[in-house]
Amino acid sequence: MSAPPVLPTLAQALPVWARVAALSFGGPAGQIAVMHRILVEERRWISEARFLHALNFCTLLPGPEAQQLATYIGWLMHGTRGGLVAGGLFVLPGVVAIMALSWIYALYGNVGFVAGLFFGLKAAVLAIVAEAVLRIGRRALKGPVMVALAAAAFVAIFVLDVPFPLIVLAAGLVGYLGGRAGLSQFRGAGHGGGAKADAGPYLIGDAILPQERPAHGQALRMLALWGALWLVPVALVLLALGTDDVFSHIAVFFSKMAMVTFGGAYAVLSYVAQQAVEHYGWLKPGEMLDGLGMAETTPGPLIMVTQFVGFMAAFRNPGALPPLAAGTLGGLLTTWVTFAPCFLWIFAGAPYVERLRGNRALAGALSAITASVVGVILNLAVWFALHTIFAETRVVALGPLRLDLPVPSSLDPAALLLALAALVAVFGLRLGTVPVLAGAALAGLALRLAGLA
Repeated sequence: MSAPPVLPTLAQALPVWARVAALSFGGPAGQIAVMHRILVEERRWISEARFLHALNFCTLLPGPEAQQLATYIGWLMHGTRGGLVAGGLFVLPGVVAIMALSWIYALYGNVGFVAGLFFGLKAAVLAIVAEAVLRIGRRALKGPVMVALAAAAFVAIFVLDVPFPLIVLAAGLVGYLGGRAGLSQFRGAGHGGGAKADAGPYLIGDAILPQERPAHGQALRMLALWGALWLVPVALVLLALGTDDVFSHIAVFFSKMAMVTFGGAYAVLSYVAQQAVEHYGWLKPGEMLDGLGMAETTPGPLIMVTQFVGFMAAFRNPGALPPLAAGTLGGLLTTWVTFAPCFLWIFAGAPYVERLRGNRALAGALSAITASVVGVILNLAVWFALHTIFAETRVVALGPLRLDLPVPSSLDPAALLLALAALVAVFGLRLGTVPVLAGAALAGLALRLAGLA
């Protein structure tokens, strides 16, 4: 057995967190795998069991689980300062990259070269989301009860138009009751980077408690501080601009999203895509796919696509501001109200959750929520497929049922061909996210320049 690692100073840990941030491509699954490899296997900062427990808690929270996992582990090591460094660095590269790409998209998105690249990205995104459905499904759907929960979630959101938060809360309640009753169907499914844990020893082992013990006073202070940092800017925007301004809509919508979007980044995107496109009209369906392609090809949380949504919403409704200035402010406001709550959940809740390791009811709620999220992500994949391969869709209402069906005559053969090629690359050739996105973007450019797309 090797010697136990020595606790690094925060300054010594900073380059490691910067490396995690720089390598955080490929959505939450890839990001969690990177953290697992660096923090568990290479550095031995945290044991496998503690890593999985932290991930389980972060999956239960609303918002991006990979960024919250980095914040949690940083908090475990160096308290609040460590959480700020780890979580903040995880977001920073994506903020810069998405803002730069948003400017390019707003200025040159209709130019043939840029349009061709994003035409190809849409097909690749469809394949990546489909792969996410299968990957998460294999992990989460252990037995007929979990399959039934996933199917019920898909029908509820795709056919009955049930709000996403209600679906997740109902699944969590079912799982909590099942776990509390000790039913085997609700035992928590495993998470992690997929590698076997070594024998340790670890800096933070299974029996070591965090530096900060749960204290009601500390929790209240964290709630007050981070609640103010999150909500005071929202209140100021509403007071200064009124409730009908685009910045007010951005602040309120993405604050609400931060509270209700449980189940990880792909589940969040399902909710944001439908609201931003269908309710607010900020984007067209194809533009939402373009934004997701940006987020997939840049480091940082996949949920950084929300910055693109906020940018385009304000860019198209700038008021008295220059459009690019309005878009920049809209994107930054979106990012702030999206990620400030993530620090609140961790700093206020983690000390308590650390003492709930092995809680059956919590594990049951997690497993049920994860199963329902499979159905929600399937809805996202179907929604993307309809709007990638067909130029038009129509809503068919049958009593309480609402089906979004394609118009067959609007089929785009080039988009269908690219989507099939991306699916072969992902499932047949098992290529990684970045090669698939790059290849699809170049193929889309070639088709556009040839006049075939």
